[in-house]
Amino acid sequence: MRHRKSGVKLNRTSSHKNAMFRNMVTSLLKYDRIQTTDAKAKELRRWADHIITLAKRGDLHARRQAMSIVREKAVVHKVFEEAPKRFATVSGGYTRIIKIGRRPGDAAPVSLIELITPEPEKKKTPKKAKAATSKKTAPKKKVEKKTDVSKTETDTPEVAKVTADPGEETPVSSEAAAEKTTADQAQETSDTVQKKAAPAKSQSEAKAPAGEDKAAEDTEKKE
Repeated sequence: MRHRKSGVKLNRTSSHKNAMFRNMVTSLLKYDRIQTTDAKAKELRRWADHIITLAKRGDLHARRQAMSIVREKAVVHKVFEEAPKRFATVSGGYTRIIKIGRRPGDAAPVSLIELITPEPEKKKTPKKAKAATSKKTAPKKKVEKKTDVSKTETDTPEVAKVTADPGEETPVSSEAAAEKTTADQAQETSDTVQKKAAPAKSQSEAKAPAGEDKAAEDTEKKE
């Protein structure tokens, strides 16, 4: 039975396999990405996550455990300085595997394994708050429209006042201006009628004395 023997064999002895993965995890933490086969990349992910978890813990015992795996002390110090800030928002899944294709020669599937840089979390506003704000903003727009209409209604009579009588000091409404114009027109028509009637009267008066003179001459002849 194969109890308590996790991981893959990869056709290697346990000592060879552990030495290989110690070298690979050191290179991964140093350069942030390496290229290897799919099977090795999937197994290397376990080793890298374990080292980063120790770095986030950050105590002396965790540092000594990491140094027993990683080959270089400078890499351990670098990881213990950067990991608590870089991976503070996530708890696991510190690596990413990208499949590239097949290796020429033996056609082995090749992948790129790299350390991720998680994005900072964005604060999400609840949907209810958005709906409430939209409802509150809608009536404000309607009120603004009403005020604009009222302004236009109040502005029109002032324009009429200015156009009707620009010289007068006292304001005159549009209705009064219309009544005044109709009264002026009526006066003009009455004046024209009087002017036409005046020459007709003068002609009739001139004809009347001529007729009287003729009548006087006729009476003298008869005598």
